[in-house]
Amino acid sequence: MNRIVIAGLAGAVLIGGALGVGAVLYARADSQQAQLGYAVEGIGGPFSLIDHTGTPRTEADFAGKPMLIYFGFTYCPDVCPTELAKMVRAVDMLGEDAAKIQPIFISVDPERDTPEHLAAYVELFHPDLIGLTGDEQTIADAAHAYKVFYAKVENEETADYLMDHSSYFYLMDAEGRNAGVFPMKSTAEDLAEAVRAHLSNSGAIS
Repeated sequence: MNRIVIAGLAGAVLIGGALGVGAVLYARADSQQAQLGYAVEGIGGPFSLIDHTGTPRTEADFAGKPMLIYFGFTYCPDVCPTELAKMVRAVDMLGEDAAKIQPIFISVDPERDTPEHLAAYVELFHPDLIGLTGDEQTIADAAHAYKVFYAKVENEETADYLMDHSSYFYLMDAEGRNAGVFPMKSTAEDLAEAVRAHLSNSGAIS
């Protein structure tokens, strides 16, 4: 069983209706967001989180290298693993230039997504994927910086809960500025093309 199939089995709860809410937030933030990969001013900023190895990480650790970021949670059974698989496939499509982009997965579920749990999850997808988590406040701060919607939804019948959240990919340039926001309709080919164009325009590749 390959790593992407395994990842699809890793979730334990269902994701709710976050996509519509996220779309509303972005419509308010920038009316041009409907354009695929349109850069949105004001997205991104400082964060202070912990990676899947237990190492503290801030945005400064990634200075000088573009990032491709996705927010989600490991117990998501379908949307998150599907989108992460798409993201890492796009990275692999870059070939030898893949090392010039940093893929990052930021959890919105601090209660369950400990560094140890993230470590077992991210290795299912890509050896270069970095998982980031933290406490409730640090994750809230990071989500706010990226205009990410998320909310915990309790299940009255069980002890399980789900996380509603918006689902976008964020391409950040080497200076931490947003270079593109990509909705779920984006394909791996779309992402790879956008990243390759960004790397070319920035002089990272010829």
